[in-house]
Amino acid sequence: MGKYKKIAVIYGSDSSEWEVSCRSGEFTASRIDGTKYDVYEIFARFGKWSLVAMKKKDAMRVPFPEGARPEIDKTDFSVKVLGEKVKFDYVYIMQHGTPGESGLLQGYLEMLDIPFSSCSAFVSTIAFDKFACKSYLKDVDFVKCAPDVFVRNGMDLDEVAAKVNASLKYPVFVKPTDGGSSFGITKVKKPEDLIEAIRYAFSEGPTVIIEQGVSGRELTCAAYADAEGVKALPVIEIITDNDYFDYDAKYNGNSQEVCPAQIDDSVRDLIQATSKRIYSHLGCSGVVRIDYIYTEEGLYFLEVNTIPGMTSASLVPKMVRTAGLDITDFLTGIIENS
Repeated sequence: MGKYKKIAVIYGSDSSEWEVSCRSGEFTASRIDGTKYDVYEIFARFGKWSLVAMKKKDAMRVPFPEGARPEIDKTDFSVKVLGEKVKFDYVYIMQHGTPGESGLLQGYLEMLDIPFSSCSAFVSTIAFDKFACKSYLKDVDFVKCAPDVFVRNGMDLDEVAAKVNASLKYPVFVKPTDGGSSFGITKVKKPEDLIEAIRYAFSEGPTVIIEQGVSGRELTCAAYADAEGVKALPVIEIITDNDYFDYDAKYNGNSQEVCPAQIDDSVRDLIQATSKRIYSHLGCSGVVRIDYIYTEEGLYFLEVNTIPGMTSASLVPKMVRTAGLDITDFLTGIIENS
């Protein structure tokens, strides 16, 4: 008998990633063990939370038509459906972007004392902001961080450009600090294109990080915790046909995701060990994916994804399959060890 009975899988988001989030959430809900739990799918966007479908234990999935979906009562995170009030006792968060990846949803659930699948509100907030997360790791001795410049909307961009030109080498990557799926990112190869790229990044959020480009192999690894401690999944190498691993490469098939990565055992062991150390250093929970660039100088940290993609074609499910694990059992482990 598991710790929980009624699992809410919440997806959709207030960010540009909301459609990707829906695909991740639907896949996750379909793979949660239907012999152990009742599973309820919740679509949440801009404050409107509604029940998309439910699947009682050992029963068929019942979808609710758009326009007739029961609304979630946010005072206690419950829903009234078919004459019954259902209170969820666990939440599997599959919202990419805010509020599910930024810590806002976690804070709400922590106040209601409802367990959930991801990092805490505090850790989610830190990890979601690329500059803040790098600041937590800049002084550690087990991974490198590329030089960067932080920008807040309203700063003098000519002064920012002068600082970048004096302190960083081109190409540089201009990124919103709190975005995902490569929205708002530009690879800038010459100084005259920098300010336009910064303005473009501001379309996704009020803060931007300008990071010196690092040339090497792009590798990613997921870490998670179970009853035995922190573990790492197989490493994937990302080889893109595009200039970098942008939205088109991620979701339109213009990349190869080699799993397991064809790398020396020593490099694999380094990346897996580093992923577990970052997981513990930040205080992560659930499953997180950590992205790197491996160079002759060493391993460079890119970012932490606390709500990694979970479609059938996503990186973490590929790692799970390569590890010889069953995805349903894997999700049960995340749920029961939260």
